[in-house]
Amino acid sequence: MHKFWGPLPSFICAWIYVVILRPAEVAIIVMTFAAYAIQPFTSNLDADYKDLTIKLTSISALFIMTYINITSVKLFVKVQNVFGICKVFACLIVIGGGIYEMAKGNTANIEKGFEGENISAGGIALALYSGLWAYDGWNSVTVVTEEIINPGVNVPLSISIAVPLITALYVFMNVAYMSVLSFSEMTSVPAVAVVFGDRVLGPASFLIPLGVAIATFGCAMSVQFGVSRVCYSAARGGHMLEVFSFVNMKRLTPAPAVALQALLTCIFIVVGNISTLIEFASWFLWFFYGLAMVALLVLRKTQAARPRPYRVPTVVPCFVLLVSIFLSVLPIVHDPSIKYLMAIGFIVIGVAVYTLFVYYKKTPKYLLEKFTFLMQVLFQSVPSSDRQD
Repeated sequence: MHKFWGPLPSFICAWIYVVILRPAEVAIIVMTFAAYAIQPFTSNLDADYKDLTIKLTSISALFIMTYINITSVKLFVKVQNVFGICKVFACLIVIGGGIYEMAKGNTANIEKGFEGENISAGGIALALYSGLWAYDGWNSVTVVTEEIINPGVNVPLSISIAVPLITALYVFMNVAYMSVLSFSEMTSVPAVAVVFGDRVLGPASFLIPLGVAIATFGCAMSVQFGVSRVCYSAARGGHMLEVFSFVNMKRLTPAPAVALQALLTCIFIVVGNISTLIEFASWFLWFFYGLAMVALLVLRKTQAARPRPYRVPTVVPCFVLLVSIFLSVLPIVHDPSIKYLMAIGFIVIGVAVYTLFVYYKKTPKYLLEKFTFLMQVLFQSVPSSDRQD
């Protein structure tokens, strides 16, 4: 982004990702975790009390994942490996239940699964927001390449294995849901997987909410891990406060950046709800994906001789660019709500912040020094160049 679009667009991208987009994503995922985690225990609660319980559970889970990400990268990897295995196991249970139901002849819902759909362009775009949301983790590996051994080999390998595998699991899971639940049931129940488990698995139905909770907790922790590295890199480049480029002097984790993400995520949990946050965050995602694809295509022509550790076929960024244009423009035309105006407003605010604090460097030095000192004391953090390797 920076090499093609220049410092201002790259700052806007970092600003949106660090301050709004990724914290909103983590909030969505951790609230999903909470909804499934408490589902077996809150069936008789009023809606208001249930919403409060979800938010309190979300904040508790956020505290735990923040502690893990601050404590150790090795601990994060171990937890992710365990949760990843549990996630795949839970998916296979759902798929197995669906195969069993279809083998009994329960295919009526699948055969009429697309009845009554809205096929307008704007409606399809809004539907794709929620549909593609489940697969957005495909890009997480690219923001932690500095911490990957031999990224030229391991990044393409991880993407080529993980993306098709997860896509297959998610598609077959949805087919399994449709073998048991009708369209009206899937859109009305608060937790589709829980209802599926109750009907198919009987006494073992508790495995479904448990599996979904484990999967979403691991996913939220992974997104927080990735965006804290984006914040860290942006701070090293002068696009965020310098203190967010500091690392813990013993554990070598970007503790101030992780803490910032926890605070911002907590704010989104308190003020937002899942469906609104998905549409709000998805617009940002696909807008910046489009900018990145334009930069990639142009640089591929203008700097063809530059060495590239890995390369994707040109048709891939062309396709993603077309999808990003479709998903950035049509939802505004179809449903010109205030959330899209707010999204554009955050970009304008980013321009003002860049102009004042980055370009003209008009920073309150005394307050900044005090804030930096406080963060260093709280998180025992030092500039990355001074860390104890």
